[in-house]
Amino acid sequence: MTDFMNHTGVALVIGGSGGIGSAICRLLSSRGSNIAFTFNKNLDKAKALQEEIKEQKKLCIAESINLTDESQVDQFTESLLDQGGIHTFIYAAGPTVPQLHLSKINPAQFSEHLHQEVNSFFVTVSSALPQLRDQSGSITAVTTAATNKYVIKDGLSASPKAAVEMLIQGLAKEEGRYGIRANAVGPGMLNDGMAENLMERGDYSQKDLDVATANIPLKHYGNASDIAEAVCFLASPRANYISGQILNVDGGYTA
Repeated sequence: MTDFMNHTGVALVIGGSGGIGSAICRLLSSRGSNIAFTFNKNLDKAKALQEEIKEQKKLCIAESINLTDESQVDQFTESLLDQGGIHTFIYAAGPTVPQLHLSKINPAQFSEHLHQEVNSFFVTVSSALPQLRDQSGSITAVTTAATNKYVIKDGLSASPKAAVEMLIQGLAKEEGRYGIRANAVGPGMLNDGMAENLMERGDYSQKDLDVATANIPLKHYGNASDIAEAVCFLASPRANYISGQILNVDGGYTA
C-alpha cells in the first residue's frame, strides 16, 4: 500500500517509541510517509526505531519532550515546517496505569493522570492544528475500549481517555470546515503495549486474564499491529469520509 506516498511533510506520532506507537510508525513508513515521533525516556528504543525507519529510505525525526510544556511542544512542531509540515497527527502516548478500584485512588493521583493524559493530548494537538489545517490533515488518538464497556479497576486509565474521546468528537465537529478529520481507536486487551507491562508487573492475576479472555468473543488477545492497522486506515485517504468516530479494536468485547 502507498496511502501516504503523495503526502507532503510528516506524520507526527506522539508516543512513538511505545509498543503501539512504534507499530504505528513502522506501518506509516511502510505506506509511504515520512515520520516524526516523540518519546519520553527510552532513548535506546527511540534510536532503534529511528534507524529502522531510515533503512526504509524515509525521513525519521525523534525528539524527547515534555508533552505538557507548551513551549517545548511548539518549538518541536514548528521545526517540522522545515520538512513540509504535519499531514497526520497521531496520539499514542500514555503512562502505564496501575489497576486500582476507584475507592483506592487518591485525588492527587487522579489529578496527576488527568494532567498527564488529557493535557498532553490537548497541548500537542493544539500545537499541530495550524499545520493540519494547511494540509486538511487527520487526527487519530489511541484511547481504550474501556470507555465503552467499563473494566473494573481501569478507571485511572479509562477516565482520562474518555475526555480525549470527547475532545476528538469536538475537533471533528469544529475542524471539519478546514478538511480535518478526527477519530479514535480503542484497543481492547492486547499481548503488548501497556497490557504487556501490567502483566509483567503482576497487576493482572491469572484469574483476571482468564476472565478477560472469556469475555472476548474471539477468545484471544490482540496485538499492537492490530491497533496500527486501524489507526493507519483512519489516518489515510481511504477513510476520507470518516470523522468523529471511535473504533474499538477489541475482538468483540464491546459488541
